[in-house]
Amino acid sequence: MIVTLTANPSLDRTLEVPHLRHGSVLRATARHTDPGGKGVNVSRALAANGRKTVAVLPCGGTAGDRLAELLAPQGVEVLAVPVLGEIRVNISVVEPGGTVTKINEPGPVLTAQELDALAEATVRAGQGAAWIALSGSLPPGTPDDLYAQLIHRIRGTGGHFPLIAVDSSGAPLLAALAAGPDLIKPNRAELAEASGLPVTTLGEAVAAAHALRARGARTVLASLGADGALLVDGSGAVHGRARVAEPRSAVGAGDALLAGYLSAGHLSAGQPATGSGGAEALAEAVAWGAAATSLPGSRMPGRHDLDRGAVHLDPDFDPTRPLTERN
Repeated sequence: MIVTLTANPSLDRTLEVPHLRHGSVLRATARHTDPGGKGVNVSRALAANGRKTVAVLPCGGTAGDRLAELLAPQGVEVLAVPVLGEIRVNISVVEPGGTVTKINEPGPVLTAQELDALAEATVRAGQGAAWIALSGSLPPGTPDDLYAQLIHRIRGTGGHFPLIAVDSSGAPLLAALAAGPDLIKPNRAELAEASGLPVTTLGEAVAAAHALRARGARTVLASLGADGALLVDGSGAVHGRARVAEPRSAVGAGDALLAGYLSAGHLSAGQPATGSGGAEALAEAVAWGAAATSLPGSRMPGRHDLDRGAVHLDPDFDPTRPLTERN
């Protein structure tokens, strides 16, 4: 089982337009409303592929009720923590080719009691789990070290505790590094920001990942958008990418990538990046991430959407290979 915590969930509304023009009146060609938030998306992808998952999240207001309603038929077990504030609604505008413009609301301010209830629910749900994924931004006013505190709290329960993945950015990610997460999943921009290093080539991305490992992360799974993904640990680095014939939306692709990696089970637990287990977990991750980009809105891929044969892994990639501008 894999547990996800989404501290700042949302309803995600996606509008598809032929072309985004600033200051113009546009007519959408399609619209979608999906449960949102990084951890929510990870759980949705896992459930769509028959993996058992529990999504821990604060639920408040009519948007919170709607979020829980949308998750129920998707096979995601929800552990909802009631909060007074209304959860946020995010808007994504998608152009042909997968270019996405996002407008994210800040989300509700959670009280100290609500944050403690959220942490307690996560620890309780994670008993016996293989992984706990701490994902996304934090609600306004939340201490930056919330994820770091949770890592210590989970590991302080005694006995067998799950592996911990962190997918966040900015101060929450930096604080979590010091707590020694088993895995972090930055995108290209987050990798550069957290490391303070340029990330314009594959080699620079590897150097930035090692810089974050030196600060406490055991393994780095870096999502690089159209350039695929890198898996970096103490044994080395492997680059993976997949062909996508017709990209539609990159919303949630990084979350699907992480879900695919976690779903690989024992293959992603302590296996060297350059070994067969780590490489197979990366291949699964890339297949899930690529499949997500071919789907509308923030829809998560299921078994029939995956094309594992399109994945190419390269442990001997050219470190000077430039990365594209799009992440």
